[in-house]
Amino acid sequence: MTDRVSGTVAAELLALLERVAALGPLPRVRALHLPPPAADGSREGEFCAIELDDGSLGLSFVLLGDALGALRGGADTAAQAGMPALDLARRFIDATGARRTLGFAAVNALTRHLFDRAGYVPAPAGGSIGDLDLRPGDRLGMIGLFPPLVPQVLATGAALTVVELRADLAGPRDGWHVTLDAGELAGCNKILSTSTVLLNDTLDAVLDRCRHAERVALIGPGAGCLPDPLFARGVTLLGGSWIVDAVAFKAALTGGRPWGGSARKFALGAAGYPGFEPLLAKALDEAR
Repeated sequence: MTDRVSGTVAAELLALLERVAALGPLPRVRALHLPPPAADGSREGEFCAIELDDGSLGLSFVLLGDALGALRGGADTAAQAGMPALDLARRFIDATGARRTLGFAAVNALTRHLFDRAGYVPAPAGGSIGDLDLRPGDRLGMIGLFPPLVPQVLATGAALTVVELRADLAGPRDGWHVTLDAGELAGCNKILSTSTVLLNDTLDAVLDRCRHAERVALIGPGAGCLPDPLFARGVTLLGGSWIVDAVAFKAALTGGRPWGGSARKFALGAAGYPGFEPLLAKALDEAR
């Protein structure tokens, strides 16, 4: 199928970002920041950041395929510094591998650019499980195993089903289970998914399986794009990382150290989000 939901989301994101040019010339790429080899295998080695010349930062997951190795090897990095950020963002639509990874990082950086121009700051997350308001009787479908979150989920009294791609993780656990069968999501009324589905071409399948769910949360440090196309497709919450100290964040990322002290988790809900049009209008007012 060529008209993938994920592809449509990417095209819609770019169309919205192109309209941000009404504010004036969009920023250019200043730098790519990568985690060091010493961070391989740790949480600190999972994301890169594109920095724009206005200081905006956008994150992207680097552990799909050989993306990280290609970026460390200099694949397509020489052309980044100084290139228009929107040109790099367009690679999220038509590129693969490392190029698409960088395109998504640029999408997230331009989103932060707009949010800052409009004076918009997403609310802090109320917890680590996507503000899903889990209660006894709920059935949570977790797409991708988040081991640290399992005790938090079980403590709410909710039932937990984890859908994984790795066969070695499948099987029953103490009070919950991991399955390879995405069809089991049909029995879940709330969904928690890694935002990596935006990058790995599984977003369409995820949303199709979750049409019945009351709440669908996409979470992860890379969840920094405009949420409008996602909310239009049934996602109810986007939970990402809001960088509050760019200097400290860059030093931590490139040094392979935890960067939680320079960023906070945010929860951007469909119900409280003002929408792209009001944000663009506010940014235009501020620019005058």
